[in-house]
Amino acid sequence: MLRSKRQRISDDDPLARAMEPPPGETFEERQRRLAAEQEAKRVSDAIDEELNRQRISEKKGPKAIKILLLGQSESGKSTTLKNFQLMNSPKVAVILCPKGHNTDPRSLQAFRSERASWRAVIQLNVVQSIHAILDLMSKAHSSVHVASTSPHPPPTSSSSHSTNRLSASHKDYPSITTEHLKLKMRLGPLLQVEAALVKKLLPYGHVQLSGLANPAQSFPIQQEISVNSSAGWKGTFSRLIGRDSCDSSDLIDWSNPDDPGVVLNACAEDMKRLWADPIVKKMMEIEKMRPEEMAGFFLDALDRVTSLHYSPTDDDILRARLKTLGVSEHRFSMKTGPLGSPMSHDWRVFDVGGQRSLRAAWVPYFDDMNAIIFLAPISCFDQVLQEDPTVNRLADSFLLWKSIVSNPLLKKTDLVLFLNKCDILRAKLASGIRLADYIVSYGSRPNDFESASVYLRKKFAVLLKDHSPDRQLYCHFTSVTDTKSTTLILENVQDLLVRDNLKRSALV
Repeated sequence: MLRSKRQRISDDDPLARAMEPPPGETFEERQRRLAAEQEAKRVSDAIDEELNRQRISEKKGPKAIKILLLGQSESGKSTTLKNFQLMNSPKVAVILCPKGHNTDPRSLQAFRSERASWRAVIQLNVVQSIHAILDLMSKAHSSVHVASTSPHPPPTSSSSHSTNRLSASHKDYPSITTEHLKLKMRLGPLLQVEAALVKKLLPYGHVQLSGLANPAQSFPIQQEISVNSSAGWKGTFSRLIGRDSCDSSDLIDWSNPDDPGVVLNACAEDMKRLWADPIVKKMMEIEKMRPEEMAGFFLDALDRVTSLHYSPTDDDILRARLKTLGVSEHRFSMKTGPLGSPMSHDWRVFDVGGQRSLRAAWVPYFDDMNAIIFLAPISCFDQVLQEDPTVNRLADSFLLWKSIVSNPLLKKTDLVLFLNKCDILRAKLASGIRLADYIVSYGSRPNDFESASVYLRKKFAVLLKDHSPDRQLYCHFTSVTDTKSTTLILENVQDLLVRDNLKRSALV
């Protein structure tokens, strides 16, 4: 009775069934199976031993210094992470590739293995910028056509509301000419390039699309792609084009007729013509569309980025736009602190997604963080959140900052505030866009960068004083796409954390 019960348990156990030898197994097959199982166990034991060794080593040595990058989507977190990579990558004098090609002596190793994948991202940025302008042309053309052909019957109680709604949505776009329509048609192949680039970057479907295509439009609405940081998209892309090279740009087949760069190069003159067209500029002004303020803007460098042998520079990679979901982690070592001190040389920087739907994932990372760098894009005072058009982006940054400084889990964590995109703020104010039109409390103060930046800094400082009065404000005005100035700021941040770590170790 007991034996039959055990037999039933074994029959119901999927693991036991999986471990059973296959039916009809020969002696040789059994020997091979047992040898394979022994090898698998050896590998598994070796992995467990190495993980255990690392855990013991980390417990004995100083703890890693951890920095968390926070801020809303497109605040500059990923660009700041790239700057950390550039800062802490060893300089190389000359590196001799297997093919015998020497690299630029001024180059850094940080992005050398990633240039091929970032080239595709930058090409996608170019295509999507053009796509957005062509979408606007379609919208303007439809609007002008509807306005010119719609009848104007005498207003009635039933038609009055419809007429008011039409006039409210109608904008006075300039007319699209026949030449514009021809130009749009010649740029049609960029749609296929966009699809090919998405497929090349994300071959296994690790992608989310924002926005819905409208089948009624002659030029479908573009969709922004988002990669999950755990998908390893750069490694996947590199495996598609080859493996062994000192620089991934050496893996690009420049003679491949299907390379997206061939089509971009063929369309370069038309893209430049579109970007420089005064009627297009007027439409963008009416729509308040300013792609030059966004990450991933390369339309002012079309000659260079559409050349057949284009390979991204470090600055290009800093400016490239690819929305990342999940958490990106970068590890690097620093030689800091006095000899023999317990100061950790192991630094870890974490970049988490800034969209509203992803902010709940921030909290688990609050524990055991040495510092948080909070990025607030102060140039966005006249913009709204993409995920909620009713919320002003600067107002959202104020609310986020308030929630961070008042969080009890972070009361012992150093907070560093980056008031970012100062270059864009300066240009906006100089162009006549008034801060007081969007922040009423700014009042009649001068509409210049110096006055506006001081005012905004005080707004963030007041929130810190009200909700965490014992904290000191570490604040920097930044433009994180400017590598030189950002490097100096990040060096100051690292010095701050070094001193803080030494104080806690009673060495200072």
